[in-house]
Amino acid sequence: MRTLQEDDGVETVPNWSGIEVKTARIVYCHCAFAQVVPAEVKQEVLRRLGESNVAFDAVADLCEMSARRDPGLKALAAEGGVKIAACFPRAVRGLFIAADAPLPADGVEILNMRTDSADQVVAALLTVGGRSIDTPLNGQPVLEVQK
Repeated sequence: MRTLQEDDGVETVPNWSGIEVKTARIVYCHCAFAQVVPAEVKQEVLRRLGESNVAFDAVADLCEMSARRDPGLKALAAEGGVKIAACFPRAVRGLFIAADAPLPADGVEILNMRTDSADQVVAALLTVGGRSIDTPLNGQPVLEVQK
């Protein structure tokens, strides 16, 4: 688990065949202040992410980060290709807009821990193109292959 940093970027690493692959960016929001996400769901999602072989960023609260206009949100929005486990997608997009860091229309998937089960959220976080990314390629989960 990492913490969200302004200069974090999606890394590109060669796999065994020499093709470069982008690593997936997963962001987990613990909703520490508003506490609108059911505790059992967020705890299970966090536990299962921690047990997976996938790198992810855990943030205490996206609402609080938005209120502070945290520069990490701008960096994250600039990357695209991100999956965010938080609450309602419209609300999450609004938080990024409020922080002057709008998320791109494409390449962002927001998983709703308020309404979906932990199983649904984890399955979506750890799947790309119908394949599990829990089994990494050269230690890195595959998001997109570049030639």
